[in-house]
Amino acid sequence: MIDDLDLGFDEPERGEKGRHRRGFRKRNGKSGGGGRGKTFLALLMALVLLGGIGGGAFYGFDRIQNYFVTPDYDGAGSGEITVEIKNGALIADMADALVAADVVKSQKAFIEAAEANSRSKNIQPGTYKLRKQMSGESAVTAMLDLKNKIVNGLTIPEGRTAKNIYKLLSDKTKIPVKEFEAAAKDPEALGVPDWWFTREDGKKVVKSVEGFLYPDTYEIPPKATAESILKLMVDNFLTVTQEMKFADRVQKERKVSPYEALIVASLAQAEAGNKDDLGKVARVAYNRAYGEFPCNCLEMDVTVNYYLESIGKPTKSSKQMTAAELDDPRNPYNRKLPGMIPTPINNPGKQALEGAMATPTGKWLYFVAIDKEGHSEFAETYEQHQRNEAKAREAGII
Repeated sequence: MIDDLDLGFDEPERGEKGRHRRGFRKRNGKSGGGGRGKTFLALLMALVLLGGIGGGAFYGFDRIQNYFVTPDYDGAGSGEITVEIKNGALIADMADALVAADVVKSQKAFIEAAEANSRSKNIQPGTYKLRKQMSGESAVTAMLDLKNKIVNGLTIPEGRTAKNIYKLLSDKTKIPVKEFEAAAKDPEALGVPDWWFTREDGKKVVKSVEGFLYPDTYEIPPKATAESILKLMVDNFLTVTQEMKFADRVQKERKVSPYEALIVASLAQAEAGNKDDLGKVARVAYNRAYGEFPCNCLEMDVTVNYYLESIGKPTKSSKQMTAAELDDPRNPYNRKLPGMIPTPINNPGKQALEGAMATPTGKWLYFVAIDKEGHSEFAETYEQHQRNEAKAREAGII
């Protein structure tokens, strides 16, 4: 019977993310698809056997043929279509997207063409302008040509507040700010896992997207919505923090919840005048909120500015702030409130996250910038801090 014959083709194998892929089993160091002669011989054998069985069996010939011949279109295709390749997409994922858009005829056609082209590893996520019904080879070639990639990039700097980010995104995309604000009301719907909103300090949990909009350069798809853009940024945050093992390490090494550590990273991002000091500023925040600081409060003016921005008022320098603004009892980010503040105050970058995670050991409670490059001096006592402030005055910093 035909089921008992080895016709020289591979059984389907599991590819990335559980998808079936054919022709990937290695034989003698070569791809398992076999050579042209072997494929032809196997096809010929199948024809003979099917012929012997009878003409009625030919209704399934096209189906059987797919085991031997890769379904593929000819040529460079026609028309025009845009296809989005998502972040983290593997070759099989790209193939799926192209098949769904009828750019290529089969996943196998694109995968085999990509394997035959050593440059295919350079295909990047993004949106591509392609044609319908292209051969697998033509599709690979087109995606390697930068002229076919639609570039609509926007860089989100480190330390920007969500409110500021919505404005940047709106200016770029012409999507109204209010749509970003509406999408941001439910951080979990944007992909933030509910376990992120857990605290170990007994404070009430305030769910906010602040802190989860990872600063990076993003390519905005042509038909993007406010929700899809924010989801892209949250997904990037989750990928970066997972690669860093951020959540595991802060719980094990810092003995705080990941959310509290994220708040500390945002404080360090706002307060450190130099990247070299991010970790030390994070240590000061931990020491003040959870340590031996007299009020167990943060006493950082940046939290006051965050509140001012949130209620639509202009931010100010420390010298410009009034006593009423510094210690407003209505402000949930009041610098004198004991413990950690309700949410992050901006969206920190990777180095700030690392500073809050791999914090240097020290009993510092005070710091002040002492040069124009933003480097700070750190002190354990107020007397030491006063000496550091004198240095800052001499340098004309304060």
